[in-house]
Amino acid sequence: MLGGFDIRDVTVDGVAVHALVGGAGPPVLLLHGYPQTHAMWHRVAPALARDHTVVAADLRGYGDSAKPAGGPDHAEYSKRAMAADQVGLMDMLGYERFAVVGHDRGARVAHRMCLDHPERVTRAAMLDIVPTRHIFANVDRDLAHGYYHWFFLAQAPDLPERLIGADPEYYLRRKLAQWSADTASFAPEAVAEYVRCFSDPATIHASCEDYRAAATIDLEHDDADAAAGRRVECPVLALWGSRGFVGGHYDVVAVWRDYAADVQGTSVDSGHFPAEEAPDATTRALTDFLMD
Repeated sequence: MLGGFDIRDVTVDGVAVHALVGGAGPPVLLLHGYPQTHAMWHRVAPALARDHTVVAADLRGYGDSAKPAGGPDHAEYSKRAMAADQVGLMDMLGYERFAVVGHDRGARVAHRMCLDHPERVTRAAMLDIVPTRHIFANVDRDLAHGYYHWFFLAQAPDLPERLIGADPEYYLRRKLAQWSADTASFAPEAVAEYVRCFSDPATIHASCEDYRAAATIDLEHDDADAAAGRRVECPVLALWGSRGFVGGHYDVVAVWRDYAADVQGTSVDSGHFPAEEAPDATTRALTDFLMD
């Protein structure tokens, strides 16, 4: 999916992290969302690589990265652990400071990275999310309907694993259709890659652990930061799909300004997947932000 990019497989504190690297210039780390892999950047990464060294990585639990078993406290899938993986990856690639662009779960990892490793992140783009803490603090009927999977996937093992595992391809395709504004936007090769990876029972379990962590240990970390008055200090771009749930339900920039000191924001004409549904507009917004 990313021709001309080199495959890099590294081990960070015993966790294998899979990534592709291409281009030249200031480094930028791209982090995907659920239920996808680094392949979601296939329409954006090559354009960014004209002026940047682009690292497109699989989060732990997804794609071809390692899938730890998890445990009762879900710490192995905390955004703190997932962010540390990616900082370690950038260390091994030789990048002390870098920009990060995250979509969906990857943006939640990017948010935690900015808080835990502020000296490493030069700027951060958050695609189609508002912070986890804000979502859980403002649950209403629309959220419960639109984000039902947050509560389903966070159920104790192995209920969601068994139900999704009965037909993982159907489930994945149904999620892409439900959250996008136009399913024709997805490249068949990308969807085939998502299906390949998501059909692994270990990936299904890991992704559930990701959401269990969000409802437990991640909130503990977020509450501690809020109590201490910690916010994201680097420049933040909030970018969202104008036809998705996030854009229709939140004042995205206003919410992010409660969590970050320097926020700009814009929407693109898409559903939840701007990088695939509106790649040109997404690339322009990211390029302007990264070159600012």
